[in-house]
Amino acid sequence: MLRENDSDQRLLDLVRPSGWRNPVPAGRYNLVVIGAGTAGLVTAAGAAGLGARVALIERAELGGDCLNVGCVPSKSLLRSAHARAEIREAEPLGIRMEGEASVDFRAVMERMRAVRARIAPNDSAARFSEELGVDVFFGEGRFVGRRHVEVAGQRLAFRKAVIATGARAAVPPIPGLKEAGYLTNENVFDLESLPNRLLVLGGGPLGCELAQAFGRMGARVTLVELAEQFLAREDPEAAALLLDQLGRDGVDVRLATSLVRVEGTPGEVKTATLGKSGREEALACDQILVAVGRTPNLEGLGLEAAGVRSHPRTGIEIDDYFRTHNPHVYAAGDVCMELKFTHAADFAARAVIQNALFAVGPLGRKKLSALTIPWCTYTDPEIAHLGLSEAEASAKGTPVEAFVRPFSEVDRAIADGRDRGFVKILVKPGSDRILGATVVGYGASDLIGEIGVARAAGLGLGALAGVIHPYPTRSEAIRQLGDAFNRTRVTPTVKRILAGYLAWQR
Repeated sequence: MLRENDSDQRLLDLVRPSGWRNPVPAGRYNLVVIGAGTAGLVTAAGAAGLGARVALIERAELGGDCLNVGCVPSKSLLRSAHARAEIREAEPLGIRMEGEASVDFRAVMERMRAVRARIAPNDSAARFSEELGVDVFFGEGRFVGRRHVEVAGQRLAFRKAVIATGARAAVPPIPGLKEAGYLTNENVFDLESLPNRLLVLGGGPLGCELAQAFGRMGARVTLVELAEQFLAREDPEAAALLLDQLGRDGVDVRLATSLVRVEGTPGEVKTATLGKSGREEALACDQILVAVGRTPNLEGLGLEAAGVRSHPRTGIEIDDYFRTHNPHVYAAGDVCMELKFTHAADFAARAVIQNALFAVGPLGRKKLSALTIPWCTYTDPEIAHLGLSEAEASAKGTPVEAFVRPFSEVDRAIADGRDRGFVKILVKPGSDRILGATVVGYGASDLIGEIGVARAAGLGLGALAGVIHPYPTRSEAIRQLGDAFNRTRVTPTVKRILAGYLAWQR
């Protein structure tokens, strides 16, 4: 729930205007979209831009998690936290400071809210209604038949519909947690003061990002992860680099550890009991941040009336073309996809527009399985990935060959004093076909894009050696891996042939 200060009021005026009057439904819509997060907004805007009559339904604020309680506020918070760390780490660069850089937490949070309000016009009700011609309805949308949706007492008929209601923070049934009170992404950005002692439950991207952010701003942070490795989908070497950095930032990481129970009440010091290898330990904390995953938003949608099937954990059931069991209803984004990222929802929505409105039979349909979706954890160092990892390749029995370039061997990284990390690209043995990649280090989220372009365009690793990169840049690491691959083609036999040819030229 958004707070009401100056910045948040500007935000609310854009994404949930007070006094908004829902329009009168305009006959049968080409497309009715339920949910106005990334997937819903992209679907509605794209379809309307192509001439479709579109209705967009949202029960809370336009922009969904990404704008209001996800990507935008978290990255703003991370920027402030990383700035303090950069100041602290400036001495090896010859920059001296007297004393420790202080953190004005209220100013950090106000900047975050101002950033959110500045970005909001693109997701505003006025833009979608007045500029794009979308009928925007606020209220709980629910199916009342296979071709009808009801919202705020009005019935909307549709040719096709899209469910894009997203997901929310999953909260495990830990004894005492509800009574003690806890934070999730939905309210952590409402904090007015920096917690002195913060317990972060969950070592996924959000848990790691916020643990580092609060730790760098001065909180004493303990991160608890049930598995032996946090960021379980990532390369173990990448996770190990981040684990080391979190330790430098003062974050106490407890792996293979569970939160057994919590005692306390909201606003008071809480006692968290941690368990590991049959032993328990009591830990005092002021706040608990729960970041253990996402639960799809399915409640109140009337899915049975529409003939749409779902699962409480995995969400709406769809086929490879984003269709539900009702061929007139599609789904996109966090409510139905395993990879719950804004950019994944964006491109799923683009596919849904094509499939729902313009594809004829099997022709022209876009597949979920055909999407190459990278992801990134925006810690320091950043960890970015696309395609197969070595562990996934091994589990599938897919042979791969790895080419690795440490940033400690890249001139720009050395000059910047940011030489921890690496670029790793996996190829099919005997070929330069890119099967997967991991980048860990400063700027990894930008570097992964170049590899993604190559993979999407069918360019092999060898071809990247021919791309001229400015010198010095960190992206040279990618070109250098292309060079490394091409050198493998120069076998002893090839070398002898070339040497003979050159000798003949003399």
